[in-house]
Amino acid sequence: MSVRNYRYYFMGQSVSMIGTWMQSTAQAWLVLKLTGSGVDLGLIIAAQTLPILLLGPVGGTIADRFGKYRILWWTQAFAGVQALALSLLVLTGGAQLWLLFVFAVLLGLINCLDNPTRQTFVGEMVPRDQLRNAVTLNTVMVNLARAVGPAIAGVLIATVGIGWCFMLNAVSFIFVLAALRAIHTDELHLADPIVRGDGRGGLMEGFRYVASTPLLRNALLMMALVGTLSYEFQVSLPLMAKYTFHGGAETYGVLTACVGIGAVVGGLIAASRRNTAASALVRAALFFGVAIGLAALAPDSLTEKLALLLVGAGSVTFLSLGSTTLQLSSDPAMRGRVMSLWSVAFMGSTPIGGPVVGWIGSAAGPRWALGIGAAAAIAAAALGWMTLVSSRKAPGAGEPDAGAGVVAAHTGGAGAAPVTAVDLADVADVAPGDLGAAPGAGRR
Repeated sequence: MSVRNYRYYFMGQSVSMIGTWMQSTAQAWLVLKLTGSGVDLGLIIAAQTLPILLLGPVGGTIADRFGKYRILWWTQAFAGVQALALSLLVLTGGAQLWLLFVFAVLLGLINCLDNPTRQTFVGEMVPRDQLRNAVTLNTVMVNLARAVGPAIAGVLIATVGIGWCFMLNAVSFIFVLAALRAIHTDELHLADPIVRGDGRGGLMEGFRYVASTPLLRNALLMMALVGTLSYEFQVSLPLMAKYTFHGGAETYGVLTACVGIGAVVGGLIAASRRNTAASALVRAALFFGVAIGLAALAPDSLTEKLALLLVGAGSVTFLSLGSTTLQLSSDPAMRGRVMSLWSVAFMGSTPIGGPVVGWIGSAAGPRWALGIGAAAAIAAAALGWMTLVSSRKAPGAGEPDAGAGVVAAHTGGAGAAPVTAVDLADVADVAPGDLGAAPGAGRR
């Protein structure tokens, strides 16, 4: 917090994240109110994330090519306008399902550029030796918002109506824009922007870079599997609240808040550890899967809340380890594109997973919607373990470390041969954390 730019950014994002979670909660409950269908709920979430699936890598390329500060200013401004228009629609009684799909797609288009930009902008505000602290604070901020936002939304929905959740989210973006205005751009630690013709400026080069770096490739494959079926809480938890525990919007808000509280505690624990090896990511995926399984089997509301605390801790640990691995293992000139693929794996997979989980929840019951997520996380752990064992069997190979790819940035950049078993002292001081992969205005 001693870094002036980060301090202002942190305060603005703290308010906006709460508003984002309020909108996410209100949107889910509005769809259930209009249709009562888990499939429709899944399709709305899918519509919001489909642009990320289709255009996410393009957003990462743009983030690498142009100034992140200017991009972030405009994406946050447009997200605020989207929230304002949606609030007016709901408050005037004009909300219809097809219009909700339109607004969901608009937000997805904004997020496909905003997510990779916002995730990598933190690295431009703080020097490398303070990255661990910035990562930790981001983790706490995102998940405190996850705990506070849905709880406030539940109270507002029960008292003044759904539309005011969208309105307050729109107001929250004023704080973000004011914070960005307060940032001194001459104090940013800017990476050299890519230019056309430098051999690293294209979209396909980003795909080739990831494909040739086993640590990046395997982490993204794990995230794709988990992101498709395990992180569909915006679909499964409203169904659990309404049909399993026979509650209202406030029940859904409390369940989501439990995930957020668990994530805050889990994020602080994860940030205090220095182990960023691939085996830690595998263990986090396994723990996450077991925790979701416990939530699926919980016999009553109290047990469900306790299980969701573990789900939150497991989710943020897995996300933070994956995000840190990718950020520290990629060439700075490629980082925007790498993190855009992370967004595709995390949020862009929802167009597939959201409707599937919604259909399972409607056809077989909400507990099965969580159960399929538990199975996916455990399968991701198995996938990670198999690739880890394979790397250990390779002649002269050790366990892949999150700092491995950093060597490429100092020994030839993106075109250098991938390194998977290098122990760097400076990387050991950077603890895992979440640089903002959060329902961004999508699934943070």
